[in-house]
Amino acid sequence: MYHVVIAVDEETDRARRQASAVADLPKAAEEVHVTLLHVFTENPGGASATQVGSVRRAEELLENEGIEVEVAERSGDPAAAVLDFAEAEDADCICVGGRNRSPAGKAIFGSVSQSVILQADRPVLVTGGETE
Repeated sequence: MYHVVIAVDEETDRARRQASAVADLPKAAEEVHVTLLHVFTENPGGASATQVGSVRRAEELLENEGIEVEVAERSGDPAAAVLDFAEAEDADCICVGGRNRSPAGKAIFGSVSQSVILQADRPVLVTGGETE
């Protein structure tokens, strides 16, 4: 079984693109297990990842494709949490959703995807994104 951790934020379209990319992997329904990971940076209401719309939509898409899926959540710095989770779970691959940012946007806000790509010790699948 090939374990893919999909790091899902609040953006539903990006989460769908990520889930679709993993569903398109060869023999995904038979050989891929997915963990949808949502990292809360702030969660004053105490929501769970299963209450996040993007997580639910990605989970539905994967289940409709016959892919085994579970949902996990963490709190803190998104990039660090994704990397720590993937290591703890011994994931085979991490899937992140890319997005186009201006150079100023990258400098000000950073990039979770970029941090994961540069620091990961396992393959990272990056799906395309919309321009901000």
